[in-house]
Amino acid sequence: MNRTKIPVLIVTGFLGSGKTTLLNRLLSQPSMAGTLAIINEFGEVGLDHLLLEVTEERMALLENGCVCCTVRDDLVQTLLDVDNRRRAGALHVDRVIIETTGLADPAPILHALMADDRLEATYDIETVVTLVDAVSGAASLTSFQEARKQLAYADQVILTKGDIASAAEHDEARNAITAGNPSARVREVSAGEISADLLLQGAFSRRAQDAEALAEWSSEVERLIARAIKPGGGHERHTCDAHCDHVHTDVSTYAFTFEQPVDWRLFCEWLDNLAALKGPDLLRLKGIVHIAQDRERPMVIHCVQHVFNRPRQLEAWPSSDRRTRLVFIVKNIDREVIERTLVKFVALDPGQMTGVHLRSMHAQERQFN
Repeated sequence: MNRTKIPVLIVTGFLGSGKTTLLNRLLSQPSMAGTLAIINEFGEVGLDHLLLEVTEERMALLENGCVCCTVRDDLVQTLLDVDNRRRAGALHVDRVIIETTGLADPAPILHALMADDRLEATYDIETVVTLVDAVSGAASLTSFQEARKQLAYADQVILTKGDIASAAEHDEARNAITAGNPSARVREVSAGEISADLLLQGAFSRRAQDAEALAEWSSEVERLIARAIKPGGGHERHTCDAHCDHVHTDVSTYAFTFEQPVDWRLFCEWLDNLAALKGPDLLRLKGIVHIAQDRERPMVIHCVQHVFNRPRQLEAWPSSDRRTRLVFIVKNIDREVIERTLVKFVALDPGQMTGVHLRSMHAQERQFN
């Protein structure tokens, strides 16, 4: 690897696999002190950047689109701006981490870094790390082509949540990883705990070094996906450009905001009921909750289907905005169901709550010519 260039680590993984937790662990380590994180969030209400425990100078946010589609031009421009600031002495950057959305295809990101002459001269792809959830990873890989592509493009796979997975779930996830990408190095972590040095020692060495070779390798990856795990249903095909032909599942994103503090006990009961009734279709829930029991310290929640991470209470609000913000990524759940049950179980004033259907992920993609 040419160390005169800025190394780029791409972190991907399906919804709820633990990417933000991993980034927090990595960015807190001394060897990553000069690392800039580029965060991609899908939808008008972003939360992940608020949950990263780093200064604003070490983070860039790409909003309102999937990094492999509608905001790829923004990604290119952000990387160019980073290099310009670095050359001007306004920014110290030793490494860049790009965190994709849970539904992103890594291939167009790799292609942009390799085919754009300006980026290729400045940045060097260090490794692609894909996170797979040991609890629901096998099911996600069976049902979602996005998850299979993320796995197939991985240099290294991090198996997360093994501490809460059953033995059967763990074995299914390991088998699915082996089937989908037998050449990837697999590491298991708990709560995102992994040495940055260990992770970077496993940086990929067999990646193609030019765009043409990447196109050939991409075709091989597509064949691997086709034969590794049979796809589920419900996909909508769209084309980004001549080099990026991939699908997004028909998944809806909802956001809810309200100022009224909530009783934490009632809120947890609502979450438990929602997961029990709609767990398989509740792909991802994340949020910051203003609780009545401690109004100065909000609770951070994460949910993947029926599995909830332990809520984490922040020491203070990350900004002056003290509204509760909930973002749902779901299949086959109407926004009205979430809104109606939230009002009923948590005793919210519906006049204070705003619920928005941000988008169906296949419906607002735009084609690049």
